[in-house]
Amino acid sequence: MAEGSSHLNVQKRESVDVVSFSDRKILEELSIREIEDELFALVGATPAIRLLLDFSNVEHLSSAALGMLINLQKEVSKQSGRLKLADIRPQIYEVFKITRLSKMFDIHGSVDEAMAKF
Repeated sequence: MAEGSSHLNVQKRESVDVVSFSDRKILEELSIREIEDELFALVGATPAIRLLLDFSNVEHLSSAALGMLINLQKEVSKQSGRLKLADIRPQIYEVFKITRLSKMFDIHGSVDEAMAKF
């Protein structure tokens, strides 16, 4: 993953990898695949990862992006890690509710709130 071409900004806060998205719209298949590759590389490199995805910058999310998140959740669980999502805009959260993914993911209103739950 070349620096500058990353779709993600990863910061370590305490023992949690906090990932924010560079893209406001996560819609294109190529971008989603690149994001997935970056996230899976991070999960693979960190045993029992504590991963927090910050969606504060994301305005639109495609169904393919939701599929990628499901795969990520499975991979994190397989690695004995924990995944939390935070700061999802109401219109995107509505999709999580409709698809019942709000029950699959640990979703919090803010990054600080999610951090407190690790």
